Amino acid sequence: MTMSLFEEAAPRPLAEVLRPQRLADVLGQDHLLADDGPIGRMVASKRLSSFILWGPPGVGKTTIARLVATQVGLDFVQLSAVLSGVADLRKVIEAAKQLRLGAGRQTALFVDELHRFNRTTQDAMLPHVEDGTITLIGATTENPSFSMVAALLSRTKVYTLKRFERADLLKLAERAEAYTGRLLPLDEKARNALVEMADGDGRYLLGLCEELLALPRDEVLDTAGLADVVQKRAPIYDKGQEEHYNLLSCFHKSLRGSDVQAALYWAARMMIGGEDPGTIFRRLACAASEDVGMADPQAMPQVIAAWNAFERVGWPEGKLFMGQAITYVATAPKSNATYMGFSSALALAQNTGSLPPPKHILNAPTKLMKELGYHAGYRYDHDFPDAFSGQEFFPDELAGTNRPEFYAPNERGFERDIKKRLDFWNRSKAGRKAADDE
Repeated sequence: MTMSLFEEAAPRPLAEVLRPQRLADVLGQDHLLADDGPIGRMVASKRLSSFILWGPPGVGKTTIARLVATQVGLDFVQLSAVLSGVADLRKVIEAAKQLRLGAGRQTALFVDELHRFNRTTQDAMLPHVEDGTITLIGATTENPSFSMVAALLSRTKVYTLKRFERADLLKLAERAEAYTGRLLPLDEKARNALVEMADGDGRYLLGLCEELLALPRDEVLDTAGLADVVQKRAPIYDKGQEEHYNLLSCFHKSLRGSDVQAALYWAARMMIGGEDPGTIFRRLACAASEDVGMADPQAMPQVIAAWNAFERVGWPEGKLFMGQAITYVATAPKSNATYMGFSSALALAQNTGSLPPPKHILNAPTKLMKELGYHAGYRYDHDFPDAFSGQEFFPDELAGTNRPEFYAPNERGFERDIKKRLDFWNRSKAGRKAADDE
């Protein structure tokens, strides 16, 4: 039977009213809840082990936890890691022990925002999860690998929930309409825009629906009217956690892969999410050196110039400079030869210790140093053709056949010319050595 949202003196939020009462009614998580899914199999067997639900907000973590515990026959107790601490946890543990001893019933402890529990509180749960006093069901929006202690993580399974797809959100909107007996006051384009505003969050969508269903019945909104009534949901972006590093990684890899379209997109995602522009420019500078390098030596000056201009002008005009720098780095020819070369040099320097340099390239400011052979035989390169003497600069232990080749330019961009120079100098050096040996 349908009813009005406004018949009750203090109506519950629509998201709470429409919370599924059966696992079969939960949307978007069939990969976990279907008969052949891992949670579906646990429910069918009536044997529940501790697990963690990891996923974005508004996709049904609390609902799934409650329904699973109920269908398996466990007593359900809920704590919020934001509001609770060790004292609250101890009360739950003690009650679970009494229930287990007295009635022979198990307790499912659901901890919302589990990542907010500190290490001490997580450690306090360990022995009780291990001995079966409680079956832990955790919910988190953060990567458990980063937010949970390893010991607790090893005693639980992690199940990843998906953000709601468009079809799931449309079905939620239909459920809201069926319950209230009213259609959302939106034309077709505005209805599609509403789904986009929710950004995969079912709870947020139902909140928008509730707001819209409170409008006068004779009003139908277009996209502009919808924007006036509700505000778009801010993108999920935690600058201190995993999403920050994920998007930075996507950005850098797009630059390296010469995909300018994707690089612009990931930068835009970060800026809309409130990222510090300096973070994006720092990553651009790294890519300009690590991935472009000497294939286009102008990449670094371009980034620094754009960075300086951005800091002088600010946002939003500064998006011109940021976009130009991103486009330059992404479309530049690529070479990591400098990066790889210096990394190899650092490794060799670390392993070879303090090898003495050859004496002929050392200055001899004192008489004793001259007598010891310092600077003897040094060749001033400008006295030779092409300003190249071909003399040895490595320590004796690394000279000749032991001479390392750190920098190996490729045939892309400006490095093609550098490679020609190195080949020329190597031939000249070989010729000079042959002449000296004669």
